[in-house]
Amino acid sequence: MTDTTKRTRVRWLIITVLFIITTINYADRATFSIAGQSASKELGLDPVAMGYILSAFAWAYVLGQIPGGALLDRFGSKKIYVISLVVWSLFTALQGFAGFFTGLMAATVLFAMRFAVGLGESPSFPANARIVAAWFPGSERGTASAIFNSAQYFSLVAFAPLMGWLAHTFGWRSVFWVMGAVGVVAAIFFAKLIHSPTKHPWINKAEFDHIEAGGGLVRMEEASASNGAAFTWANVKQVLSSRMLLGVYLGQYCINVLTYFFVTWFPIYLVKARGMSIMEAGFTAAAPALAGFVGGVFGGVISDALLKRTGSLDIARKTPLLLGMLLATCIIACVWIEQEWLVVVVMALAFFGKGVASLGWAVVSDTSPKEMAGVTGGVFNTFGNIAGIVTPIVIGYIVKATGSFDGALIFVGAHCVITILAYFLIVGKIQRLELKAA
Repeated sequence: MTDTTKRTRVRWLIITVLFIITTINYADRATFSIAGQSASKELGLDPVAMGYILSAFAWAYVLGQIPGGALLDRFGSKKIYVISLVVWSLFTALQGFAGFFTGLMAATVLFAMRFAVGLGESPSFPANARIVAAWFPGSERGTASAIFNSAQYFSLVAFAPLMGWLAHTFGWRSVFWVMGAVGVVAAIFFAKLIHSPTKHPWINKAEFDHIEAGGGLVRMEEASASNGAAFTWANVKQVLSSRMLLGVYLGQYCINVLTYFFVTWFPIYLVKARGMSIMEAGFTAAAPALAGFVGGVFGGVISDALLKRTGSLDIARKTPLLLGMLLATCIIACVWIEQEWLVVVVMALAFFGKGVASLGWAVVSDTSPKEMAGVTGGVFNTFGNIAGIVTPIVIGYIVKATGSFDGALIFVGAHCVITILAYFLIVGKIQRLELKAA
């Protein structure tokens, strides 16, 4: 640790790395939504089969959350994150070989490969939350969490045009091979740049003291081994019985209905319902994604500004959520809109609102018991990503039964309203949960 009077800003390098890794994370989730239209024709997959394949990631992602969180609390964020990144990247690349099969066998192989990607990615967001809790004081945590969370939108800004071009020019298999290679390279840079605050060679004492004085859990990683004992089912029960956290979990589930519509069916919606080519859909998907990215960063900045002004976590976290979710409900208007350009504008507004409202990970960093930050984040992500199982499948059945995406848009918009109800009727006061001794 260097020691100079001027405070270093290493924590912002850390969040930049998390942003880049999370951008790749979400791009790998979206690979099949970009390549899927071409793959489905070649492999003979109907909308229901597509729905199950699109949901496969979330089945494993959900199952891996609590075990992944426990591994993070036991072994630390860096080691588990690097392993996670390599595993999900390798299985992303392997999906490109599913073209050797057709029909049911192709669907089964793709489901298995996407299941493995989901299992590999499962520790990533709880690890992000742990790293933010360690590196950022409370007054900066909303912005930091919003930055890594906004990568889910930026991923399509950065990669949807690339993936659309790859699928159009080199075939759908190339999407998986290129994205798998990108992830392996990213793992090398992650391992070089990410360390805990107590071990990072570039941080000085002034920055360390600033983080610690503001409530940053600077020694979280060093305490990982001893805190592993905090994982007991009695402690998990305390987390699951907290009304505050259950409301947060329900809200995250509903927000993720919108997320998973966007990263699974949205490009397919543009092709099937709006008559775009696969390359047009890839580029068009970037516009709402960019709006979501801007909204995500804006929501975090506004939240931290409100926290500094009012000192109230309730006002700081709930105000952007209310305004953002109200704006996101405008997605339902696309049912009645015929002009393609106006659909894109309305989708952009909806995802801007969703971005503003996406403060769930900041709330997790605010509320998790210090001894179980990884597990609490894992439980949060378990609930949130059940939406990744439900949403693609439900929309697949709706589209097959009605021949239209109208019901799907109403289904997504209704969950925006439920998010507001969860935070304002169930959560109550936002504060850190203290575990009771057994």
